[in-house]
Amino acid sequence: MFKGQPKGLLAAALSNMGERFGFYTMMAILVLFLQSKFGLDGTTAGIIYSVFYALIYILALVGGIIADKTRNYKGTILVGLFVMALGYLMIAIPSPTPVSNKTLFLIISCVGLFTIAFGNGLFKGNLQALVGQMYDNPQYSKMRDSGFQLFYMFINVGAMFAPFIAKYVRGLWLAKNGFEYNPNLPSICHSYLDGTITPEGTQRLIELSAQVDKTGVFAGNVDGFVNAYLNSFVTGFHYAFGVAIITMLISVGIFLANKRHLPDVKGKKAAGAKEAGEIEMDPKEVKQRIYALFAVFAVVIFFWFSFHQNGLTLTFFARDYTSLNLFGYSLAVEDFQSANPIFVVFLTFIVIGVFGWLRSKGMEPSTPKKIAIGMFIAALGFFVMSLGSIGLPMHSDVVAAGSLPDAQKVTPFLLIGTYFILTVAELFISPLGISFVSKVAPPQYQGVMQGGWLGATALGNQLLFIGAIFYENIPIWMTWGLFVVACLISMGTMLFMLKWLERVAK
Repeated sequence: MFKGQPKGLLAAALSNMGERFGFYTMMAILVLFLQSKFGLDGTTAGIIYSVFYALIYILALVGGIIADKTRNYKGTILVGLFVMALGYLMIAIPSPTPVSNKTLFLIISCVGLFTIAFGNGLFKGNLQALVGQMYDNPQYSKMRDSGFQLFYMFINVGAMFAPFIAKYVRGLWLAKNGFEYNPNLPSICHSYLDGTITPEGTQRLIELSAQVDKTGVFAGNVDGFVNAYLNSFVTGFHYAFGVAIITMLISVGIFLANKRHLPDVKGKKAAGAKEAGEIEMDPKEVKQRIYALFAVFAVVIFFWFSFHQNGLTLTFFARDYTSLNLFGYSLAVEDFQSANPIFVVFLTFIVIGVFGWLRSKGMEPSTPKKIAIGMFIAALGFFVMSLGSIGLPMHSDVVAAGSLPDAQKVTPFLLIGTYFILTVAELFISPLGISFVSKVAPPQYQGVMQGGWLGATALGNQLLFIGAIFYENIPIWMTWGLFVVACLISMGTMLFMLKWLERVAK
């Protein structure tokens, strides 16, 4: 598998697993936590979610600047891991729910999220820059694309388990307090507390409370049940965030044990001096490369705006419209977030194999063309969601009724199939985009340009809340249509620039 790849590739990937574990823990439960903890509507939770994910990526630009200036990539990466662990600690410490002071505790949670994002900014882009530097060696240069695909696959091993563990910890705490899991109850409980619940919602609350209260302690005591269930449900989420701290510390250990295998660019350069082996470029070529990279950055904004709906509107859809019964097995909303990393791990070999076969025949598409193909595949995924959502009621109608009866919900295979298609698209775009940046970026701007790629991802993530607004206010099938259009715009723009990008990347 790693034949022909630099020795430090596996070490870098394993060091990144803790960050991916935390990332997918957040993707699985962050909006659910915000709504369960604070009673936020989808749009408000979506704004916080989108700002958080935007900061994760935009702060990578800051981290890249710091590492480029200090020439201490490894030290910056290590500090980032510890800062992320501190951020998870801030939101892992349980506080009573319903909260006594919503503003105060929401601020505390947001500060914790910012701390995680800042640590991620110090870590993420700089580790990718180190991986790219491995392939600056002519011995490995032809393996750059496949190397980044392997790197991407291995870091997703940690992501595979994150949603399952988050679900397990939350479920364990509910069971300890005598309750069963129901994803619709937190929103109904908050509607009851703030006095906005409808008569239909009240009836639904009474029915569901009888089902999930296994001890019968709260029979006839709706107030007591609402407070106890919310507190148990959210405390489980707090403890799930705590698991991410452990994975961060494991990543620290792996990184320290293997950092000798990673490229060493430590120590500031003297004025006018070059690193050993660094290629000197004509200023005009440097400008052309930077222009090409910024053009690609602008295009992928639309892709990430669509793709990262998996932690927002697609999670809402899993909770509100998807049956959680799969061949008699009871699913949880969090389970669907494991589909993407599982598919990444198992599909990477197939994608690498296909590209390797095409390479042997002299038919392998260029990296920019692969990215354009990926954007078309992403559009196809959201088209499938749109078709599967035709006829579903408006979100406002579901809220008024308390929840949608299971008989009216769609099969979980709709979401699973969509995640499969989106994962194929991701494998054409994310690892190959990182590879493209590492290949095209001038050597003296490696960290900044990797940060630029992540900055473009940040802008796409900042727009995520638009999806939540559409989700709550227009027919569901039309919401997915928005993302079909966004992905097709991205594809068309990449194809328009294709020849120029291919020329610059030579």
